[in-house]
Amino acid sequence: MKTTLDLPDSLLAEAKAIARERHLTLRQLMEEGLRTAMERHRHAAVPFRLRDTSRPLGEMLVEDSWPVIRAVVYEGRGE
Repeated sequence: MKTTLDLPDSLLAEAKAIARERHLTLRQLMEEGLRTAMERHRHAAVPFRLRDTSRPLGEMLVEDSWPVIRAVVYEGRGE
């Protein structure tokens, strides 16, 4: 597929020089650079993490019944 890019002259000149040094075509160098940038972007994405809202219930609840534990857990949050 063909496309047109508008690049600064200095960037294009540097890309051509690097391609020449590495015995690549400009197309190969551009493709490599684009793939590298996309790969870096994929790995840089921060995965979603659910916020930890847990809190210690303490030793006092070990022997308590479920209704007591539930009341402590939902305290101040409505039911």
